[in-house]
Amino acid sequence: MEGRAAAETLEAMEASLARLAAFAGRGAGNADSTGADPLRDEADACLDGMAEVGSMEARLAALKVHFAAGYARAAVAMAAPAVSPQERTAQEMAVTAEVACVLTVSERSAAALLAESATLTTVLPLTLSALQAGSISWQHARVMCDETSGLDPAAAAALEAHFLDVEAPFAARGCPAGELVPGRFRVKARRWRELHHPVSIETRHRKGVEDRRLEDVPDRDGMAWLSAYLTADVAVAAWSRATEAARALQEPDESRTLTQLRADVAADWLLAGVAEGTPSPKARVLVTVPVLSLLGAVTEPATLDGYGPVPPSIARRLVGDGAGSFLRVLTDPRNGAPLEIGRTSYRVPKAMRQWLRLRDGRCPFPGCNNHSLDNEADHLLAWSEGGGTGVTNLGQPCRRHHRLRHTTAWRPVDATRDQPPGWISPAGRSYPSEQQDWEPPRWPQLLGHAGEGRELEPPDRLDVLAGAVGQTGPPLPVDPFPDWALFIAA
Repeated sequence: MEGRAAAETLEAMEASLARLAAFAGRGAGNADSTGADPLRDEADACLDGMAEVGSMEARLAALKVHFAAGYARAAVAMAAPAVSPQERTAQEMAVTAEVACVLTVSERSAAALLAESATLTTVLPLTLSALQAGSISWQHARVMCDETSGLDPAAAAALEAHFLDVEAPFAARGCPAGELVPGRFRVKARRWRELHHPVSIETRHRKGVEDRRLEDVPDRDGMAWLSAYLTADVAVAAWSRATEAARALQEPDESRTLTQLRADVAADWLLAGVAEGTPSPKARVLVTVPVLSLLGAVTEPATLDGYGPVPPSIARRLVGDGAGSFLRVLTDPRNGAPLEIGRTSYRVPKAMRQWLRLRDGRCPFPGCNNHSLDNEADHLLAWSEGGGTGVTNLGQPCRRHHRLRHTTAWRPVDATRDQPPGWISPAGRSYPSEQQDWEPPRWPQLLGHAGEGRELEPPDRLDVLAGAVGQTGPPLPVDPFPDWALFIAA
């Protein structure tokens, strides 16, 4: 989008704001309402207003594309010529990181925005014009970017024209692209792409087969999504077989739904392979457990490194059954902060590295979600410049952001014992890192005493080895894992 087009888009948005003001003045209870049916007038005004807001959102998206593409061009122009592919990659990473931080989105989202902005401003002029006019949404524009990806310019132009140029020789029939929900538009665009793609589907399918994989995506409430990228026939056959098996289990006294049965059947099939000799490698995973939850006194969630909060029952099972795979971490009953790391793997360098994992939770770069166990400990102030090897001068960025820190002007600053470092961008902007959200735990009520119903106050000092809370509180239950010593820092 050129400067003139951006100005025209802003003018159109000003007109939209005027229309929105008029819509807001219509309807029941508004002085500007003159219709015979005020409620109907209000309903119509709300619908018109939502449609107008949708058009404004599309125009705003076009402006974001304009600014994103403009920043990328300016950054390239300002940067010194790259002397190697590695330096060019580092420059691109720095640009992506700046956009991610200024928009408070992940670097993956920022990279997608920059790529889509470049595509829209250089390859898909009809799509960008429709977005500026508010006739398609940002979701439609993204679908167009996705479905033209990998096409040569002529094929991309043909796909775009088919859906957005009513004068095209074989324009799409039916409702315009912007009147289709994005999902349906994607189906239509993908079908057209498959039929007209310059490379045969067999060739592309062979590449897809090479990319097959299994993915695990954490979700809330102690759940996760397990998905497989497979050939279509295998996926459909597996789904059909799981559905048939689930239906066969639907006896009159079966309480599970078909959806639940299908998931249980698939899980049973996958887990049966373990008993048949499928290898089951173990990993060193931190399980951070509130001490009273471990002992069954409260129901505070535990935290599984790389996943997030899990029910205490899961934590107790992991701790009890997987001592060789899970590194157990107690948290302070006073404030939820970690107290110590299991003694079974205690060594000073390793303990310091694990403390960084506890403090940061993930790579400390803003928005990064990398929980990789091989994150690299890094001095904030280099050792050669007088920096010490202490937690307050260390970060543990993922390999990507470790490289970014050493190949561009991005730099981490101001770490403390309990807070990961913030970052200063090449533009001089400060971006804080995400901090652990430790909360004081909920304490059980005193039962059977004069103070029945009163919340137990957190102690000044916890002494699990002695089996007591402070000097006056009631004793804790017996630790079911006595090998787990507790260290209280002075």
